[in-house]
Amino acid sequence: MLKLCEPHRFNQENSQVFMNSPSATSWHDITSDEILEKLAVQPNVGLSSEEVVTLQQRFGPNQMTPQKQTPTWLRFLLQFHQPLIYILLSASIITLALSEFVDSAVIFAVIMINAIIGFIQESKAEEAIKALSNMVVTQAKVRRDGKIKTLPSHEIVPGDIVILQSGDLVPADLRLIKIQSLQIEEAALTGESVPVSKQTDPISQSAILAERTNSAFMGTLVTYGQGEGVVCAISDLTEIGKIADMIEQAETLLTPLSNKINRFSRLLLIIILSLAAVCFIIGLLRGESGKDTFMASVALAVATIPEGLPAAMTITLAIGVSRMARMRAIIRKLPAVETLGSTTVICSDKTGTLTQNKMTTREIFAGGQLYEVTGSGYEPEGEIRHRGKPASSNDDPALTETLIAGLLCNDSVITSDPDGYLVVQGDPTEAALIVSANKAGLEREHFDEKLPRLDSIPFESEYKYMATLHGADQKPEVIYVKGALESLIHRCSNQLNHNGDLEPIAPEQILHTADNMASNGLRVLAFASRKISSMVNEFDHEHIAEGLTFLGLQGKIDLPRTEAIEAVAKCRAAGIKVKMITGDHALTASHIATRMGLESGKAIDGESLSHLDDETLAKTVEEISVFARVAPEQKLRLVKALQTNGHIVAMTGDGVNDAPALKQADIGIAMGISGTDVSKAAADMILTDDNFSSIEAAVEEGRAVNDNLAKFITWTLPTNFGEGLVILLSIILGTQLPILPVQILWINMTTAILLGLMLVLEPKEPHIMDVPPRKTSAPILTKKLQLRVLIVSILMLIGCFSLFTWEINRGTPIAHARTIAVNLFVFIELFYLFNCRCLTRSMFTIGLFTNRWLIAGVCATILLQMAYTYIPFMNSIFQSAPITPADWIRIISIGFAVYMIVGLEKILTNKFRPEI
Repeated sequence: MLKLCEPHRFNQENSQVFMNSPSATSWHDITSDEILEKLAVQPNVGLSSEEVVTLQQRFGPNQMTPQKQTPTWLRFLLQFHQPLIYILLSASIITLALSEFVDSAVIFAVIMINAIIGFIQESKAEEAIKALSNMVVTQAKVRRDGKIKTLPSHEIVPGDIVILQSGDLVPADLRLIKIQSLQIEEAALTGESVPVSKQTDPISQSAILAERTNSAFMGTLVTYGQGEGVVCAISDLTEIGKIADMIEQAETLLTPLSNKINRFSRLLLIIILSLAAVCFIIGLLRGESGKDTFMASVALAVATIPEGLPAAMTITLAIGVSRMARMRAIIRKLPAVETLGSTTVICSDKTGTLTQNKMTTREIFAGGQLYEVTGSGYEPEGEIRHRGKPASSNDDPALTETLIAGLLCNDSVITSDPDGYLVVQGDPTEAALIVSANKAGLEREHFDEKLPRLDSIPFESEYKYMATLHGADQKPEVIYVKGALESLIHRCSNQLNHNGDLEPIAPEQILHTADNMASNGLRVLAFASRKISSMVNEFDHEHIAEGLTFLGLQGKIDLPRTEAIEAVAKCRAAGIKVKMITGDHALTASHIATRMGLESGKAIDGESLSHLDDETLAKTVEEISVFARVAPEQKLRLVKALQTNGHIVAMTGDGVNDAPALKQADIGIAMGISGTDVSKAAADMILTDDNFSSIEAAVEEGRAVNDNLAKFITWTLPTNFGEGLVILLSIILGTQLPILPVQILWINMTTAILLGLMLVLEPKEPHIMDVPPRKTSAPILTKKLQLRVLIVSILMLIGCFSLFTWEINRGTPIAHARTIAVNLFVFIELFYLFNCRCLTRSMFTIGLFTNRWLIAGVCATILLQMAYTYIPFMNSIFQSAPITPADWIRIISIGFAVYMIVGLEKILTNKFRPEI
């Protein structure tokens, strides 16, 4: 009977002891025999059916606990929970009360479109937990009642004996008790880029997840060999379950623009209500009727509300989404577009993102000579060179034998997919050995015929080598061995020199060369051989225990992407820091970081990070650029530390272990090719090519989006403020309103659509990546732009009120005068639009016709104003009237004057006050 099930142990407290402390975290530091003794389970028998039923009642199913989700209806209503939306809803209700049904419907339509788009874009934002649950549902082989049974993974209980073989998904967290050449792909959980060879011996209690080679973790994949393990954690208490909990706890942050728009909207709400109140009080004090005064206040409120802003934001971001998709960056959450433009730190994975994810042999040491290998990836393009000259395999028998050993002592295959791309079936490290041999003209098919494999010893972590036996006609001739240098060198009694002769081995020279290779970030494999002259009954480790001939070394590396190096340089020029966060070893990561041109190649590993408190960590993340062998919770800590320092953090990832940090980051970026469903569900953006250069391009596009939004806001605010000031001044002076509420809505909606929205289609300006990111505390508009908004608002007030008053004083009918005022507002906006195409320089520096949509919008606006002015039914609806050519000359002259004044202001401000 399993001790866990005995009555005296089977209370709530002791159940948690099994699953929580020290069980799930400390099974790796005791022997497998001690574990089996603690659990009182026999590995050859397993649990009994009665024990399984009791354990299932106690611990429940082996699946993630569903997390509470926000109801759909509530998520939709939350789209309206914004100050600016409150203002627009109020405007819609007020215009409805004024029986302006068309205007009310238009404003309400803008609100609904904005809400629907936001809801659709964000409806999948909380799918990470669900993806986790789906990921680990599989079938498992379990030994129960002395028999092997196949059952769904959710039926597994603590204490079960699970049998693993190549191709299996690990169904729970296991402590391994028996293995045979077992290798498990754990990249999704630990970030380790190559399969991990497993063993059964105890490991230090402080070992990080990636170093617990005597354990197997839920959701990882068996790539080679066989094994057995006892279940030590299921469901939420597995390592993957802990990640699910971190995903749930990760804070969902507002984007920088959302924060700024919310602050801006609250300020705007206060200004609008204050002006309306002042307007109402002044009217009453002047003796006006309460109804007339209220209508004037409503007109002022409607005038001041920027109805087009939510639509402009949504459309601008949607256009950014479309542009980024063409750059291989798929945006899942609309606000992520502008967040990219505010990014100050990019935390990037190494393998596949900064590097090619293709192991490439760079150096070969054979016959006492060092060779350089050119080319990269799995294409057999390149050559082997010695002292700058091509080297022939015929000139150096030691080089030839080293390459043949790598070619034949090899279980991997390079094939072509349906699209013609080369793909590796097996270990990328072995693939690099095939390619290096191909570059010397050595083909596997030839040697497979000449020296077919007769037997092999698979790689085992205990021995750290692989060996193959070859010979013709079933007669053994030679053994080839590859593995870790420390495992082979003491088995070698001689070495092959460059002439092909045997000589005493020189271990000092070999070890020194291997150290130099490793210091250059290369992963080193050693190769040896042994001639066989007699039959071998059973090929095993005793045949390679001694008497081997050392052949050489091959040093491999996952080379950086050329385009990623350029992208990192662009990010640095733009004031964006790049941090490498990887599951690989510190030495390899540091070397790649130096090649990439990161701010500092200095690295710190996960074990060192675990000893840092939050305050020290916040300082460390600013100084260090490489974080190696980090655990999932440490990735989360790193992101939070950077955010504590005021950074806008973009985080890349592809594995389950990356999901909590992806969700916590201001912008989570998942890999489209290598990424798991979990990482994609937690991310804001997905890279379809897994390439860092696509991130840089997306950041550039994000900056352009922010720039265009600032242009739109700089353009639209003077219209609203100018209209409001005209209404306020007419109330103060007791004159007739120069523009009516319905005319204000006509101006605001038509110009916002046909003029303002054309600004969001502006192509990005040159040198947009030559300036640092704006501080998160900075307002949407700089002081320089705020001054410009004030100047244009006053110019609109002076021009409109003066021209309207002049027309009234000379006896012009009120409808005629108001039509002039409306057209003047529109044409000032039209001329000012060209000032806003570039906020710092003249539009001629970016080209007059580079935005053809804007030219089309200007033409459409002019045609609409002609219809507004001269078509009878438009005159009836909007109380407008035809005006004379002389009126148009005055309107266009004032509009052009505003354009010239703003152009002069740009010149003077840039010359005398460039800092504001």
